[in-house]
Amino acid sequence: MNKQILWASILAVLLLASCRSNKDYIYLQDMRVGSSYPFDTNIEATIQRDDRLSITVSCKNPELAIPFNIHGGSFSVNADGSISAGSSSSAKEKGYRVDVDGYIDFPILGRLLVGGLKVSEAVNLIKSRLIEGDYMKDPIVSIEFLNFKYTVLGAVGSNGSYSVDGDRITLLEAIAKAGDLAINAQVDRVLVIREENGERKVYAHDLRSRSVFDSPCYYLQQNDIVYVEPKYRKKDTEDRWWQISTLLISLASLACSIIWATK
Repeated sequence: MNKQILWASILAVLLLASCRSNKDYIYLQDMRVGSSYPFDTNIEATIQRDDRLSITVSCKNPELAIPFNIHGGSFSVNADGSISAGSSSSAKEKGYRVDVDGYIDFPILGRLLVGGLKVSEAVNLIKSRLIEGDYMKDPIVSIEFLNFKYTVLGAVGSNGSYSVDGDRITLLEAIAKAGDLAINAQVDRVLVIREENGERKVYAHDLRSRSVFDSPCYYLQQNDIVYVEPKYRKKDTEDRWWQISTLLISLASLACSIIWATK
């Protein structure tokens, strides 16, 4: 009987010593398996100053689109008289830069105000200008970001700036890419700093709640800053003292259990 009590005491002490409550580190605690949660599928990135855009114009008659693709690569005339386009990596990487006032200089169409527009809105703008100018009847326009980036700071695995292929990344994906939350992270104080209409706004998120999906910052925008607040500043000192005190308590409890069991 004494041996059973001894082993039970040892096991309880080891569990208490090695485990720390991780309830606060469980994401989306209020979501239920089998339940459905609607979401908006029409989220788009907003074009901002200093963005670099890859813009490609095409139509049924390829030769009509050539003047509008000077940043899209080179073109050649085939034996049958048709025109094919080649790609130039250096030209594509450069793209169209959005200036401080939100304009781009587009071939023939001139200066276009695209800053503050969604990607689809910028596409429709260029299409309408091409049709209004009688340059082509059914233009096809595609726009992609060449320098979409964001920054993650604070209590995460790896601080730094990150780039994205395309223009779509969620807050949870950004944190995962930064090495997930650190042990001293405040799960209910994940901030996103965003530039909007000449102002910087701060949005707070609690990753334990599904309300994060309803945030305007769930899908990050260009140049967003994600900051995860730490629970305390002196992380190493606090963690070391917590580990030492836990170890001492565990050893003392184990010693008492052994003495009591042997008697």
